[in-house]
Formats: sequence, C-alpha cells, structure tokens
Amino acid sequence: MGEKEFKVLNAKVKTMVALLKDAIRKEKIKADLFIGGSFAKGTLLEKEKYDVDLYVRFEKKSKNISSSLSKIVKRAFGKRAIKIHGSRDYFQINVGENLVIEIIPVLKIRNPKEAENVTDLSYFHVNYVKNKINEKLRREILLAKKFCHAQNVYGAESYVRGFSGYALECLIIYYKSFEKMLKELLKVEEKVIIDPAKHYKKKEEILRELNGGKLKSPVVFIDPTFKERNVLGALSVETFEKFKEAGRKYLKNKNEKFFKKEEINYEKLKEKLKEREEFVKIRLTTNKQEGDIAGSKLLKGFNYVKNSLGKYFDVLNSGFEYKSGNNGEGWIIVKPKNEIIIRGPPISMKKHAEKFKKMHKNFYEEEGTLYSEFEMLQTARQFLKEFSKKNKKQLTEMDIINVEVN
Repeated sequence: MGEKEFKVLNAKVKTMVALLKDAIRKEKIKADLFIGGSFAKGTLLEKEKYDVDLYVRFEKKSKNISSSLSKIVKRAFGKRAIKIHGSRDYFQINVGENLVIEIIPVLKIRNPKEAENVTDLSYFHVNYVKNKINEKLRREILLAKKFCHAQNVYGAESYVRGFSGYALECLIIYYKSFEKMLKELLKVEEKVIIDPAKHYKKKEEILRELNGGKLKSPVVFIDPTFKERNVLGALSVETFEKFKEAGRKYLKNKNEKFFKKEEINYEKLKEKLKEREEFVKIRLTTNKQEGDIAGSKLLKGFNYVKNSLGKYFDVLNSGFEYKSGNNGEGWIIVKPKNEIIIRGPPISMKKHAEKFKKMHKNFYEEEGTLYSEFEMLQTARQFLKEFSKKNKKQLTEMDIINVEVN
C-alpha cells in the first residue's frame, strides 16, 4: 500500500474511531476502543477493498455486550450500520467504495484464560505481533499473505478453510521468512505440531490435553498467547494440499505471477477440453446472511451438485469462488462415465423391486440385489438443469434458492 493511500485510509479510520468514542461517552457505557487486525499490526494486505476491525472492549462484568454495542453503533452511525449475526452480533459499515469497518464487541480481560469468545483474544494477538515483528518480518508477512491470497488459500472462513492473517503472522515470526516457511511446510506429510512459546513440555502433552477438534488440521500451531488454542484449527487437508502444490511450483520457478490473483479464465478452460469432455459453469444463490454464512452455504450447495453429477460423469476438475453478497460461482469439467451402474433394492423387497424393474428396463440380479446398467445420453448441462428442478426441495433445505447452469 502506498503512503498516500494509507493516509487516506488512516484518516477514514480515525473519523470512525472518534464517532464511536463520542457515542460511548454519550451512552454512558463503560467501554474503551482499540483498532485490531492487520491494520493495527501494519500487515494489511493491499486489496481493492479493505476491512478494518474496531473492537469495543466492555468490562468483564458487563451483561449482553452485543446489546450495549447496538446502542453505541446506533447513536454513532444510525441506519448506515448493518448488523451481522454471530456468536456475538457485530456491525459492518461501508465507508466509501474501498473500506469496510467491522465493529466487534469483546470483553476487557487481563488474561487470555478469561476469554469467552475467540474475539476476546484479539487484543493479545495485536500486541504479540507488534512486539515481535520488525520491518523485515513485516515484508515477509506481506509476501506470505499475498501468496496465499493469490492461491485462494487465505482466510479461516468455512468456505476457504485456509490460513488466517494471524496464522500467517505467527508462522513468519516462527520461521523468520516466507521461503523458509514454504520449505518447512512442504515437508509435512500428515501432521506437524508447533509450540513456539513452549506452553507444553512435550508434544504428547499437547495431544493429550487438546480435544480432538483442535487437532484435526494438518498443521497444529499452538497460539503463543493462549495454550488452549490451535491458530490453524480451521485449515483443511484439501486447502493445505493446494497450498503445498502452489508452493512446490513457486520454489521451482520463482515468478511474480504466484503473488497475483488471477480471475478464472473460463474461455481458456474450454479451449483445453479434450474429446468427450464438457465444461459447465454454475451460479448459486442463497438467502442467508452475506459473509461466512452465505459462503459456507453456497460451497455446500456446490459440492452437493458436483457430487450428484459425479454419479454419472467423471469429474476431472472443478473450482468454486465466493467473493461477497449472496451468490457464488463454480465450474466443473466432466467426462461421461463408460459404465454407469445403479444399485437397486434386494429382490426380497418385492414392491420396491417391481418399481425398480419398471423404472430401469436394463436390470439384472446379482447376489439377491437388483442392478441396472445404462449409458448417459444427456450432456452434463442437460442433466444439471433437470437435477436442479427435481431436487429443488433438497436445495431449498440447504438454503440454496436458485441454481443457474451455463
């Protein structure tokens, strides 16, 4: 980010902070304010649209801090603020075209052990990173963030399940450079456990004391500020493998292209199709709240559609992207299966067996069970258009209100 751009952004943040502080004073609520996230740490990734976290810290004895925050935000910003539902309700405000401010309620605690919500740890995370990094490490952190963002593995949201900003900051502080981090993580085959603050004497102790859910990720990184938290708890095996594949390619050919996010070139994907292969583009819409909730619903819906398609076609490649709003886009490259076999009911279930025989002319029996073998004559596009109509109820139950197939 250029100096001029930072000054403009900083001025906007200062204005928002002043308005919030004034509202806190007028509402006579005991709370203070701090700027969090990458902006506060000086590790903000250059993007088209920035997001800055403002945390309102309430006294630990405070009751219903989301309600108290609502009063503060309403006084400061009126209807400009959009309430986002979560474990604690928070607010979003669009400031111009390139900035989103998130105002989040947290408890003012002295020790991380007192945290009732992961956001209560944000104050400790900011101070930890600011105290640990210098200009060299800051540049390395930004390299790591740019790389992960470009490779679509940046973010702990459930529709990404990748590396959060804080996780990358911790990894660079630990490994000292982006390339060292890459080389070391490429060595991981199943799982690695990292405890930089040496909260535990032995790794066996970590495996014994942390519950199974916190140990699922391929990289377990014990939060330097809180021994009971895995900083990379959201990282999935699939996303980690994607990161490793990109890392291997980068180390073989160190090129700037690995740090630039490329828009999906659908025409290029179509040009590479081989005989009998088909490209399908899918746009899904949900009625759920924008952000992590909408993104996770859309991804789940896309996977449901893709897995259903996979029963009749070989899925050769696919991708999904959610940016914002209530829509997500996915693409799938398929090839018709040479042989499609549907398993029916046992012949002992006479009514179901008769129904199956009527539906499938080309049936046969094997070890007391009916089967049908057939050839897929429809294209994937035709199949999905019919599928979205026939399975409208199931899709609606998954909060998917529309599926467009192109």
